[in-house]
Amino acid sequence: MIELFSSPEAWAALLTLTALEIVLGIDNVIFLSILVSRLPEPQATRARQIGLALALVFRIVLLSVLVWLIGLTEPVITVRGLAFSWRDLILIGGGLFLIAKATHEIHAEVEAREGHGDEKPAPNAFALVILQVVVVDLVFSLDSIITAIGMAQDIEIMVAAVIIACAVMYVSSGPVARFVAQYPTTKMLALAFLVLIGVSLMADGFKFHIPRGYIYFAILFSAAVELFNVLAKRNRRKRAQPGTG
Repeated sequence: MIELFSSPEAWAALLTLTALEIVLGIDNVIFLSILVSRLPEPQATRARQIGLALALVFRIVLLSVLVWLIGLTEPVITVRGLAFSWRDLILIGGGLFLIAKATHEIHAEVEAREGHGDEKPAPNAFALVILQVVVVDLVFSLDSIITAIGMAQDIEIMVAAVIIACAVMYVSSGPVARFVAQYPTTKMLALAFLVLIGVSLMADGFKFHIPRGYIYFAILFSAAVELFNVLAKRNRRKRAQPGTG
């Protein structure tokens, strides 16, 4: 354990893995922000805290059962010559869930704008959100930890990287949720991202790997365009106010 602190390779692995875990956690934060956006503010904050705590717990539990987790990559079913492991089936199911949920949310957003837009959350909305958070956390945690296993050899480095990444997720989740709530067009963009991520998870499950670099480049490019759009709207509102230049 002490030797790790004096090893440059260990520090390089920690920094690299932490950066990767933070990037992989962006999906989690975006989806969490979408899920809690329909809840009243006190419940939304509590749901966000529970969701991020579960994300950390799932990741550490999965790390503690590495032997079992690696066993999830062994084939359990073969369909027309294509072998599927439990990991593949979980990724396919998680991808389908993300696509279905994001599509449902897009439909709800369009209907709300066409209607009165005063829809109130159902009495059991909080419990339903937490249930969906558990499903999403499990899928993203599995993907994240299997990536960590492939990049690092020491369990201490993996745990440290996961804890740091979850701390960053916790700090960033509030601003991301507020930004999404303040600018409705960004919510639609975030939902489109989730459809893209769901397709990527399903493709991984079917042994067709889509390099994440392509996906994150598309997300960053679209987010940059949306940022300029938000800034342009803000400047137009300032100019339209009486007494401004």
